[in-house]
Amino acid sequence: MNFAEIYHKTEPPYCYPRNEKEMIVNIKTGYDVERVWICYGDPYSSGIAGGVEGWSGTEEEIIYKKDLKYQRFWTTTVIPKYKRLKYYFILESNGERYYYYEDGIINGEQQKLSAKMFQYFIFPWMNPSDIAKTPDWVNHMVWYQIFPDRFCNGNPARNSAQVKPWKKGRVKNEDFYGGDLEGIIKKLDYLKELGVTGIYLTPIFESPSTHKYDTKDYMEIDPQFGDKEVFGRLVEEMHKRDMKIMLDGVFNHCGTSFPFWKDVVEKGPDSPYFDWFMVHKWPFDTTVWDTRDGKYDSFAFAAGMPKLNTNNPDVVAYFQKVCSYWVENFDIDGIRFDVGNEVSHQFLKTIRKTVKSIKPDIYLLGEIWNDASLWLVGDEYDSVMNYPLTSSINDFWIDKSLTKVDFEHTINRCYTMYMQQNNNVLFNLLDSHDTDRLFSRTGDEDAFYQELCVLFTMPGSPCIFYGTEIAMEGGHDPDCRRCMPWDEIEAGKYEERIAQMKQLITLRKGQDTFRSLHFHFPNEINNPRVIEYIKLEWEQKLFVYMNCSKQAEEIPQKEVLFARKYENGKLLPGGVLIQK
Repeated sequence: MNFAEIYHKTEPPYCYPRNEKEMIVNIKTGYDVERVWICYGDPYSSGIAGGVEGWSGTEEEIIYKKDLKYQRFWTTTVIPKYKRLKYYFILESNGERYYYYEDGIINGEQQKLSAKMFQYFIFPWMNPSDIAKTPDWVNHMVWYQIFPDRFCNGNPARNSAQVKPWKKGRVKNEDFYGGDLEGIIKKLDYLKELGVTGIYLTPIFESPSTHKYDTKDYMEIDPQFGDKEVFGRLVEEMHKRDMKIMLDGVFNHCGTSFPFWKDVVEKGPDSPYFDWFMVHKWPFDTTVWDTRDGKYDSFAFAAGMPKLNTNNPDVVAYFQKVCSYWVENFDIDGIRFDVGNEVSHQFLKTIRKTVKSIKPDIYLLGEIWNDASLWLVGDEYDSVMNYPLTSSINDFWIDKSLTKVDFEHTINRCYTMYMQQNNNVLFNLLDSHDTDRLFSRTGDEDAFYQELCVLFTMPGSPCIFYGTEIAMEGGHDPDCRRCMPWDEIEAGKYEERIAQMKQLITLRKGQDTFRSLHFHFPNEINNPRVIEYIKLEWEQKLFVYMNCSKQAEEIPQKEVLFARKYENGKLLPGGVLIQK
């Protein structure tokens, strides 16, 4: 047995309460481990620790597992009767058994030593206030991300002199096209008909740029988009339609027009806001739009986005007021934290307590592109943007050397990093304002819809970027931020594509199995480029297939829910089949 590959700790994601009754216990082993048992019970079932009484627990085999590239992830759920848990593992390989305790692995002879001081794994108490809780409603969402300037111009009277005529095709970062909040209001019925249940808006607070990630005033709506009255009307109209709204909070940095930063530029260390930022040299040359010289910290090396010092209690208090204001006065449903892994943990803990005290089920989403375990223990974010899933899906279609087993391993990795309550509300996406567009990346409709089918059948909540419903094209930023072609949409040019998106959204919302946390890969088809997995919810099953090979595969027909290129029981190359 390869002991080096065996790993467990009494902390997430290996051991944690899922709720006030259930404990999730996970362990990683090598592939040589054939069976695993957990022996568990209450720490005091045989007396006080250190007493003469011996301890024995209930032995149960762990039967659920997910294969990773080099290890196996075993998972089980136990219900500690008295909220405490004491346990160890039994591992079997080639007919031999070993026993895994907190201080290591022992053999059968050592296990029989009655006087041995066994160091069990202990989870001391399931304190309700320590249990990570996430908003239940998020799993039922289908998000739609909008970059406001390019979505819809609803009130041309707001257009400034710099606004250009609405257009198709490539755009530049500095281009303004007049999209606004009234345009979004006008298109709410379109989004409702599409099946969208929530909108994530990139920043709408006052800023000189088109993207608004260089904030000038966190307490005002940018005049280009409207005002607070219009924003209030947008939220009201969305809530009337049972739709949620999530705003983008840029708290890691601000823009150079932010009044407190301007005060620092003018007064230097004499400014009361000097410690609101991370200034290392003053005076500094404000004409050099790069911070590699170390004059102050910024987002990336963008001198136009000076970094806020979220370690400063005054900065934390300021953003407590900002977040409280928009939650209390406009009843927003979520906040997305831009550059969410660079603000301080203490900042996030405080903001969470503040906004959750106002609206307990508000959704707090971090923009983190890699493993975000440190931010998902229950006192900071509810969830993160699931870019690991984005990469896992994307890479299988880009790298033709990958097999269905590679796909299984990388998908399983995405869902073994975090607690189940986080997995249930992950923000899943295939493209965004920060990436090239899905259709341009895939290059053809077959791969485009295959990837969308994975997105809509994975745990979490799916998000589509505005225009994805029509397979809108666009390269990397800024090309991904093109204007929405409403004239072509209203002329019926994209009816078929919109109908397919509606079908997927309807299935996602109406079928429990689409949203379920539980799935496995049977890999029964002898073709390395045919993905197959089964989603499970109680006794219901959902069968998902994508043929990414060059040959047709026979798949017996059941109750077909969604299909492309499935004819006479055969899934053709490029085809997708979802059935139950």
